[in-house]
Amino acid sequence: MKKTAAILVFLLYILQIPVQGQDRVDLIIVGGGASGTAAGIAAGRMGTKTVILEPTSWLGGMLTSAGVSAIDGNHRLPSGIWGEFRKELEAYYGGPEKLSTGWVSNTLFEPRIGNEILQKMAATVPDLTVRFESQWTSANYTEGLWTVVFRQNGQLYRIQAPLLIDATELGDVAAAQGLPYRLGMDARAEIGEEFAPEQGNDIVQDLTYVATLQDYGQGVDRTIPRPADYDPAEFACACAHADPTTDHDPTLDCGKMMDYGKLPNGKYMINWPNCGNDHYVNLVELSPEEREKELEKAKQTTLRFVYYIQHELGFRHLGLAEDEYPSDDHLPMIPYHRESRRYRGLVDFTLPFVRSPYAAPSSLYRTGVAVGDYTIDHHHKKKPDAPAIDFIKIRVPSYNVPLGALIPKEHPALILAEKSISVSNIVNGATRLQPVVLGIGHAAGVLATEALKQKKPLSEVSIRSVQQALLDQKAYIMPFIDMTPSDPYFQSMQKAGALGVFKGEGVPYLWANQTWFYPERLATEFETVDGLRPFYPELRDFWGASGDYLRGERLILILQRIRPDLIEETILNEWKTAGLSGQFSAARTLTRKETAVLLDRILNIFQKEVDWSGYWIEPRD
Repeated sequence: MKKTAAILVFLLYILQIPVQGQDRVDLIIVGGGASGTAAGIAAGRMGTKTVILEPTSWLGGMLTSAGVSAIDGNHRLPSGIWGEFRKELEAYYGGPEKLSTGWVSNTLFEPRIGNEILQKMAATVPDLTVRFESQWTSANYTEGLWTVVFRQNGQLYRIQAPLLIDATELGDVAAAQGLPYRLGMDARAEIGEEFAPEQGNDIVQDLTYVATLQDYGQGVDRTIPRPADYDPAEFACACAHADPTTDHDPTLDCGKMMDYGKLPNGKYMINWPNCGNDHYVNLVELSPEEREKELEKAKQTTLRFVYYIQHELGFRHLGLAEDEYPSDDHLPMIPYHRESRRYRGLVDFTLPFVRSPYAAPSSLYRTGVAVGDYTIDHHHKKKPDAPAIDFIKIRVPSYNVPLGALIPKEHPALILAEKSISVSNIVNGATRLQPVVLGIGHAAGVLATEALKQKKPLSEVSIRSVQQALLDQKAYIMPFIDMTPSDPYFQSMQKAGALGVFKGEGVPYLWANQTWFYPERLATEFETVDGLRPFYPELRDFWGASGDYLRGERLILILQRIRPDLIEETILNEWKTAGLSGQFSAARTLTRKETAVLLDRILNIFQKEVDWSGYWIEPRD
C-alpha cells in the first residue's frame, strides 16, 4: 500500500509539470551505457534518426561511468565498435602496449578517457542525438508508436519513435511494459542446464562500486577517514590468489592484488578481489528510493576496502582519484551491475549452445551477431548462502550470441540490450562482459535500422541482412580468432562459418577461450557437401563426396549440381577477381579459405535465409 501511494503521489506531481515539445525520431534508446552507446552509433551511421536518453553526463556505462575500465576478453576478437573503441584508446595512449598496464587485461584505461572517446565517436554521427542527464519517467507503446517522457534540467519532454531499445542497466523499460522476466538462478529442470541448481532462486551476482585510486607519490598520506563499521577481518583474504590451472593453495601477494587493475598514469581500478569490495544486494525490484539506500551501503563497502588498502596494507599514498569522475565523493556515478532482468526472447541462449554449438538442439550459431571469448564467471562471494555452481567444470569455447535473444516474444517493437537479453543465469556470466555488451548494442542498432528499412516487425526481419550489415561494419558474427576484419576474405570465411559449411574448432582456454577456422587447412569433399546440403536441395541425394581433400574438379562437380549452367571459366574468373594466390585448376587441392571465397562469390551463400533457430527458410512458390 505504501509503495502504491508513493507512486500515485509521484504521478500527480508529474502531471502538474508541463511537457515541453514533442520530437519524432526513428529510434529511441533508453540508456547510454556500453550497449546503448554502441547501438546509437551503429544506427545513426546507417541513417536512422536516433536519440539516446542517458541519466548521467557520460557515455559508456560500466566501461566508464561504473569505472570498470579493464576490458574482460575479446582481445583477439576486435569486433565492430569494440575494435574501433580500442583503436582510439591505442591512439590516445600511444600504442597497444601502453594499455597493458595491469595483469587482468590487455586493455586498461582511465574511465574519463573512455567517456571522452565515446562522446567523440558519437559526436561524429549526424543522425545521433544524446540527451545527457535525462531520466525517463514513462514509456508507452500504442498504435505502432512509442511515446517516452523524460526529465531533463527540471523539465519534462516527450519524444516518439516506432522502435525502442531498452539499454538500461536493469531492464527497467521492458519491465514497465509488463513483459515477463527471469531474475536470479534458474532451476535445473526449467532451463535444461546440468550445472544449474536444482531449485531456482532470486539470487543475482554481487555488484560493485568500483574505486579508482591515484598514486600521489611515496611519503604522501591520502588515507581517508575511518569508515563506520570498519572491521579489517572483512577483507582478510583480499590478497589471496589461486592459480586456476593448478591445485596449489592460494598465495598471499598484496602487490599482485593491487596490480590486477593497474591503469595508465599511476591509477588503479579497485574491483573484484576476494573479500574485496563486491557487495550483495538484489536491486532489481526495488523502488528508486530503495535502490539509492542500498547503493549507499555498497559505496560504504568500497570505502571500507579503500581504508583497508591504505591503513592495513600500507598503501597510504594511494588515494581516491579526484580528477576522474564528476561526483562529489570521487566514486563512479553508477555501480557495476553484473546481472539484470533477463527476458524471454524469440530464442533462449543457454549453456548447450555455448558449450557445443554444432551439437546443440538447434543451430543458433548460424544467427550470431555478437561474439565473446571470456569464460563463464560469476561473483557470489558476498552471498555465502548462494547455491554453489562448479564454474571450473563449465569449460566453454568462444561463442556467438544469437540475434533472436535480443527480441522479446511479447513485444513487436522493443529490442533488448545490455544484460537483459534472453539468456540463462549461467551464460549471463559470460555475455555480461564489456566487449560482448558493446557487440550486443552494435547488433541492436543494426537490427532496428534493418527493421525500419524493411518495414517489418522485428520478428520478421531478415537475419542475413543484419549479419551482412555487421560484417560491412567490421564486426564478427562467428568467433573465429584466426582472422581479422582487415583480411580481404574475412567476410567470405565468416559467412561460410555462419552457414555451417566449415565448422570452427572450439577450445576452452584459460580466460580467453578460442574457436579456430583454420583458413589454410585443406578442405575435404565431405565437409563441403555436408555443410551445403541443408541449404541446397540439389545436394540432398548426393552421397558421392569422400573424405578426401577437395580438388578443383570435384568442386566444379559439386557446384554444377546446384548451378548446372556453371562452367569452369566462371570459376577461373572469380578466383582471379578475388585475388586468390596461385591459379585455380582441376588438380589443385583447395583450402577452407579458398573454398569459402568461391562458394560466396559463385553461390552468394547469404541468399540462404535462416529462421530464428538457424534452419533454412525454404522459398515459397
